[in-house]
Amino acid sequence: MGKGQNKVRALVSIAMLSSIAYVLMLVNFPIPPFPNFLKIDFSDIPALIGALIFGPMAGILVELLKNVLDYFMTGSETGVPVGHMANFIAGILFILPTYYIYNKMKSKKGMTFALIIGSILMSGIMSILNYYIILPAYTFFLNWPAMSGTEIRQYIVAGILPFNLIKGLAMSLVFMLLFTKMGTWLNKQTSYKEYKI
Repeated sequence: MGKGQNKVRALVSIAMLSSIAYVLMLVNFPIPPFPNFLKIDFSDIPALIGALIFGPMAGILVELLKNVLDYFMTGSETGVPVGHMANFIAGILFILPTYYIYNKMKSKKGMTFALIIGSILMSGIMSILNYYIILPAYTFFLNWPAMSGTEIRQYIVAGILPFNLIKGLAMSLVFMLLFTKMGTWLNKQTSYKEYKI
């Protein structure tokens, strides 16, 4: 397959994966006892598949396109895409470490390790970003009463950090179920990496 055909195949595949990710983003659900606005979905899985087949930029594009679609189709309670930006960043923090670690350890154990590290990094860095940027932005745009630093830390430790760890674990379990069926097929797609997005 020539480079031109590879490019077309990659772009069509990214568009399809983005559409699937958008639909999965709509199929979300809260988990008690966390606040209702913290919801689990599995929309990062198509982005991870895109990254594994076409390179990390493809995964980033899927994350971007699904959030752009969701913002224009459903809007945002803040009027600006604070939640969508947070989702985009969290998705990248999950898929990129997973992609790079798996590329160094191409095995089922390697993928399991990569997913665990991806989940931990995503949860840890998102906690920091929530403390300094995301929660203050929500407070500002929704006109909520300002929280003290102590209140924000307690909110993150009791809610956001454990939620993101659970979300990462859930995505990892679902992806590993898919990977056990698709692992051989995914590894055969290396020819398409000749044209990385």
